[in-house]
Amino acid sequence: MTPAPGAGSEGTKKKRRRKRPAHRAPLRKDLTTPSVPAPVGPAAKPAKPAPKSYAKRVDEVSAGGLVVDHSGKNGLLIGRIDHKDASGQRILWSLPKGHIEEGETPEQAALREVAEETGIESAIERSLGVIDFWFMAGGKRIHKTVHHYLFRETGGKLAPQESEVDEVGWFPLSEIVERLAYPDEKKLISRTDASAELTEQ
Repeated sequence: MTPAPGAGSEGTKKKRRRKRPAHRAPLRKDLTTPSVPAPVGPAAKPAKPAPKSYAKRVDEVSAGGLVVDHSGKNGLLIGRIDHKDASGQRILWSLPKGHIEEGETPEQAALREVAEETGIESAIERSLGVIDFWFMAGGKRIHKTVHHYLFRETGGKLAPQESEVDEVGWFPLSEIVERLAYPDEKKLISRTDASAELTEQ
Protein backbone atom coordinates (compact mmCIF):
# COMPACT_ATOMS: atom_id res chain seq x y z
CA MET A 1 0.00 0.00 0.00
CA THR A 2 1.26 3.42 -0.88
CA PRO A 3 1.71 5.53 2.23
CA ALA A 4 -0.32 8.75 2.42
CA PRO A 5 1.64 11.90 1.66
CA GLY A 6 3.12 13.39 4.80
CA ALA A 7 2.66 10.28 6.86
CA GLY A 8 6.37 9.72 7.28
CA SER A 9 9.75 10.70 5.96
CA GLU A 10 10.03 7.63 3.87
CA GLY A 11 6.89 8.41 1.95
CA THR A 12 7.81 11.99 1.12
CA LYS A 13 9.71 12.99 -1.92
CA LYS A 14 13.08 14.48 -1.27
CA LYS A 15 13.16 18.10 -2.27
CA ARG A 16 15.94 18.98 -4.64
CA ARG A 17 18.06 21.97 -3.68
CA ARG A 18 18.41 24.48 -6.40
CA LYS A 19 21.95 25.49 -7.08
CA ARG A 20 22.60 29.21 -6.61
CA PRO A 21 24.20 30.81 -9.65
CA ALA A 22 27.92 31.30 -9.17
CA HIS A 23 27.78 35.03 -9.90
CA ARG A 24 25.47 35.75 -6.94
CA ALA A 25 26.72 36.15 -3.43
CA PRO A 26 25.86 33.41 -1.00
CA LEU A 27 22.87 33.94 1.22
CA ARG A 28 23.54 35.03 4.79
CA LYS A 29 21.84 33.03 7.45
CA ASP A 30 21.29 36.16 9.57
CA LEU A 31 19.94 39.03 7.48
CA THR A 32 19.37 41.31 10.43
CA THR A 33 21.74 44.21 11.18
CA PRO A 34 24.33 43.03 13.66
CA SER A 35 23.83 44.62 17.05
CA VAL A 36 26.35 47.25 18.12
CA PRO A 37 27.32 47.11 21.76
CA ALA A 38 26.11 50.14 23.73
CA PRO A 39 28.83 52.61 24.65
CA VAL A 40 30.06 52.40 28.19
CA GLY A 41 31.24 55.19 30.48
CA PRO A 42 31.15 58.91 29.66
CA ALA A 43 30.25 58.22 26.03
CA ALA A 44 27.10 56.34 27.04
CA LYS A 45 24.97 59.55 27.07
CA PRO A 46 25.82 62.95 25.66
CA ALA A 47 26.10 65.49 28.45
CA LYS A 48 23.08 67.76 28.71
CA PRO A 49 23.89 71.46 28.27
CA ALA A 50 23.74 73.39 31.52
CA PRO A 51 20.47 75.31 31.90
CA LYS A 52 20.76 79.00 31.09
CA SER A 53 20.80 81.21 34.15
CA TYR A 54 18.90 84.47 33.76
CA ALA A 55 19.66 87.55 35.83
CA LYS A 56 16.86 88.50 38.18
CA ARG A 57 14.83 91.51 37.04
CA VAL A 58 14.37 94.35 39.53
CA ASP A 59 12.11 97.37 38.96
CA GLU A 60 13.11 100.68 40.50
CA VAL A 61 11.30 104.03 40.43
CA SER A 62 13.04 107.36 41.11
CA ALA A 63 12.29 111.06 40.87
CA GLY A 64 14.34 114.21 40.38
CA GLY A 65 15.09 116.77 37.70
CA LEU A 66 16.60 120.10 36.77
CA VAL A 67 16.81 122.89 39.33
CA VAL A 68 17.20 126.43 37.96
CA ASP A 69 18.68 129.12 40.22
CA HIS A 70 17.21 132.48 41.24
CA SER A 71 18.68 134.20 38.20
CA GLY A 72 17.10 131.76 35.78
CA LYS A 73 20.43 131.31 34.02
CA ASN A 74 22.04 128.32 35.77
CA GLY A 75 21.10 124.69 36.28
CA LEU A 76 22.11 122.38 39.14
CA LEU A 77 23.96 119.09 38.51
CA ILE A 78 25.48 116.41 40.71
CA GLY A 79 28.77 114.69 39.91
CA ARG A 80 30.08 111.23 40.73
CA ILE A 81 33.57 109.89 40.02
CA ASP A 82 33.65 107.48 37.08
CA HIS A 83 35.17 104.32 38.60
CA LYS A 84 35.85 102.93 35.13
CA ASP A 85 38.25 105.78 34.48
CA ALA A 86 41.82 104.67 35.26
CA SER A 87 42.86 108.17 36.30
CA GLY A 88 40.01 108.46 38.80
CA GLN A 89 39.60 112.10 37.76
CA ARG A 90 36.65 111.90 35.40
CA ILE A 91 33.35 113.16 36.80
CA LEU A 92 30.00 111.93 35.48
CA TRP A 93 27.47 114.76 35.73
CA SER A 94 23.77 114.05 36.01
CA LEU A 95 20.49 115.43 37.29
CA PRO A 96 19.82 114.99 41.02
CA LYS A 97 17.36 112.17 41.67
CA GLY A 98 16.66 109.25 43.97
CA HIS A 99 14.34 106.41 44.94
CA ILE A 100 10.70 107.02 45.77
CA GLU A 101 10.10 105.81 49.30
CA GLU A 102 6.97 104.04 50.48
CA GLY A 103 4.07 106.45 50.86
CA GLU A 104 5.71 109.21 48.80
CA THR A 105 4.43 110.72 45.58
CA PRO A 106 6.98 111.25 42.77
CA GLU A 107 6.82 115.01 43.44
CA GLN A 108 7.55 114.59 47.17
CA ALA A 109 10.43 112.23 46.44
CA ALA A 110 11.89 114.60 43.86
CA LEU A 111 11.91 117.58 46.26
CA ARG A 112 13.43 115.48 49.07
CA GLU A 113 16.13 113.93 46.88
CA VAL A 114 17.19 117.27 45.40
CA ALA A 115 17.56 118.73 48.89
CA GLU A 116 19.45 115.67 50.21
CA GLU A 117 21.86 115.38 47.28
CA THR A 118 22.60 119.06 46.71
CA GLY A 119 21.61 120.99 49.84
CA ILE A 120 19.34 123.18 47.70
CA GLU A 121 15.65 123.64 48.50
CA SER A 122 13.31 124.10 45.57
CA ALA A 123 9.76 124.19 44.27
CA ILE A 124 8.39 122.21 41.35
CA GLU A 125 7.31 124.26 38.33
CA ARG A 126 6.18 121.44 36.03
CA SER A 127 6.86 117.89 34.84
CA LEU A 128 9.58 117.33 32.26
CA GLY A 129 8.52 113.76 31.50
CA VAL A 130 9.43 110.19 32.40
CA ILE A 131 12.32 108.13 31.08
CA ASP A 132 13.19 104.49 31.64
CA PHE A 133 16.31 102.43 30.97
CA TRP A 134 18.02 99.12 31.77
CA PHE A 135 21.36 98.39 33.38
CA MET A 136 23.16 95.59 35.21
CA ALA A 137 24.17 95.88 38.87
CA GLY A 138 25.03 93.23 41.43
CA GLY A 139 24.18 90.45 38.98
CA LYS A 140 20.66 91.84 38.48
CA ARG A 141 18.90 93.42 35.51
CA ILE A 142 17.59 96.75 36.73
CA HIS A 143 14.68 98.41 34.97
CA LYS A 144 14.66 101.99 36.19
CA THR A 145 11.88 104.54 35.69
CA VAL A 146 12.61 108.18 36.55
CA HIS A 147 10.07 111.01 36.90
CA HIS A 148 11.69 114.35 36.02
CA TYR A 149 10.57 117.85 37.00
CA LEU A 150 11.65 121.42 36.43
CA PHE A 151 12.38 123.15 39.77
CA ARG A 152 13.03 126.72 40.84
CA GLU A 153 15.56 127.33 43.62
CA THR A 154 13.96 128.64 46.84
CA GLY A 155 16.81 128.41 49.36
CA GLY A 156 19.39 126.17 51.00
CA LYS A 157 23.16 125.96 50.77
CA LEU A 158 25.05 124.09 48.05
CA ALA A 159 26.65 120.95 49.53
CA PRO A 160 27.11 117.41 48.12
CA GLN A 161 25.45 114.58 50.04
CA GLU A 162 28.12 112.69 51.98
CA SER A 163 28.94 109.19 50.63
CA GLU A 164 26.40 109.61 47.81
CA VAL A 165 27.61 112.53 45.70
CA ASP A 166 31.18 113.65 44.98
CA GLU A 167 30.48 117.13 43.59
CA VAL A 168 27.60 119.53 43.01
CA GLY A 169 27.61 122.67 40.93
CA TRP A 170 25.69 125.34 39.07
CA PHE A 171 26.32 125.53 35.33
CA PRO A 172 25.00 127.86 32.61
CA LEU A 173 21.83 126.36 31.15
CA SER A 174 23.46 126.50 27.71
CA GLU A 175 26.09 123.97 28.95
CA ILE A 176 23.81 121.53 30.76
CA VAL A 177 23.12 119.21 27.82
CA GLU A 178 26.81 119.03 26.92
CA ARG A 179 27.85 118.26 30.50
CA LEU A 180 25.27 115.52 31.14
CA ALA A 181 26.87 112.07 30.92
CA TYR A 182 23.77 110.02 30.08
CA PRO A 183 22.03 110.09 26.67
CA ASP A 184 18.48 109.84 28.05
CA GLU A 185 18.99 112.89 30.24
CA LYS A 186 20.64 114.77 27.37
CA LYS A 187 17.62 114.09 25.16
CA LEU A 188 15.16 115.09 27.89
CA ILE A 189 16.84 118.42 28.71
CA SER A 190 17.55 119.29 25.06
CA ARG A 191 13.78 119.55 24.59
CA THR A 192 13.44 121.95 27.52
CA ASP A 193 14.09 125.68 27.34
CA ALA A 194 14.16 126.06 31.13
CA SER A 195 15.43 129.63 31.09
CA ALA A 196 12.59 130.85 28.87
CA GLU A 197 9.94 128.93 30.79
CA LEU A 198 10.94 130.32 34.18
CA THR A 199 11.46 133.86 32.91
CA GLU A 200 7.90 133.96 31.54
CA GLN A 201 6.38 133.08 34.91
